[in-house]
Amino acid sequence: MGQTILEKIIQAHATDAVRPGAVVWMDLDVRSARDFGGPNVVKHYEREYGEARPDPEHTFFTFDLCAPACSLKYADNQQLCRDFARKHGLTVFDVDRGVGSHVLIEEGLAGANTTVVGTDSHMNILGAAGSFGQGMGDVDIAFAFRTGRTWFEVPSTIKVIFKGRPAAGTSAKDLALFVLQKLGTRDLANAAVEFEGEAVRGLTLSGRITLCSMITEMAGIIGFASQHGQALKDEMKALTGRDFEPFQADKNASYERVIELDASGLPPLIAEPPSPSHVREVRELRGTRIDSAFIGSCTNGRAEDFAAAARLLDGRKVKPGVMLKVVPATRRVYDELLRRGILQTLFDAGAIVINAGCGGCAEGHAGLTGKGEVQVSTGNRNFPGKQGKGPTYLASPEVVAASALEGAIALPEDVR
Repeated sequence: MGQTILEKIIQAHATDAVRPGAVVWMDLDVRSARDFGGPNVVKHYEREYGEARPDPEHTFFTFDLCAPACSLKYADNQQLCRDFARKHGLTVFDVDRGVGSHVLIEEGLAGANTTVVGTDSHMNILGAAGSFGQGMGDVDIAFAFRTGRTWFEVPSTIKVIFKGRPAAGTSAKDLALFVLQKLGTRDLANAAVEFEGEAVRGLTLSGRITLCSMITEMAGIIGFASQHGQALKDEMKALTGRDFEPFQADKNASYERVIELDASGLPPLIAEPPSPSHVREVRELRGTRIDSAFIGSCTNGRAEDFAAAARLLDGRKVKPGVMLKVVPATRRVYDELLRRGILQTLFDAGAIVINAGCGGCAEGHAGLTGKGEVQVSTGNRNFPGKQGKGPTYLASPEVVAASALEGAIALPEDVR
């Protein structure tokens, strides 16, 4: 029997036979910790392994949740990790670098067919780059720091095929919300997912990141946008300096299920609070008043996302009384926005520009909402408290930009 994409990646890093349900020991190409879980990883490591040195070529820290530190707790946490890293010669992608998973892609560390673990629950975003990324607990990451391995129960794989062509103006965020609308958090639970179809084939890295990053909200393990062409290979080579040749599933691979979703004419969608799976068409919520808007996060923080918003914001002003917060995913994205003049367009429209990182999507970073503050956001979660105390709607950068201009949930075509 042939193998799926995930099974091939794990098999390349394990000696045992890989099949759904098997528990295997898997070698890890990258083990990382961020500024939230990192201090506990350090404490567990030093208690269990003493002065033993982690492998400096494969062990990293990433600071993205509170960057730069905006509380004494985070300042202490980050410095504890820095001291540990200096002691052992490890690399820290510090508060100036941005979202850790994105940085690992940009640096070519989380490349095609690699295995990566970290203390980030959205580490499975790396499926967009053909990598098996997985978030894990502090004790498990400390063990991975020391041994370079982890055990893993191989999940089954589900294939999701998008049929038809979405409506013009529909984005990768809408595809992700469409899956949540149709499948919720049960159909893909604890499974790997391979996305196929016309709506996926032409997605750029940015679009694939958006789609794969919301696998966590679907309760899945990892997602892969399996079909790609030369354009994506060229994009990845330009970004990382490395050839992009991700594994493809065998033709006789075995899937738990094959699900077909008709995306023909799919319009822009929005998730209303308090869950990412509460999805409706944007037009149904047109006119819902908002107080703030957020463009960024690991889900929609690439240059392509801000460019889409800037096309609407160009020459216009954010509605008085509305805060528009923009947070590039990484310093590299920030630099591209500067060079292309996109940041100037956002600034002139009235946007508040915040340092690269998670932004208001993570408690502790700048941009959280207050009680009663209604927000429309490109983030991936709108559970109460996730992006602040206020109710949050999830949508594409285009819908967020239009809503910021109108002062209420709006479609791009509503912008006057």
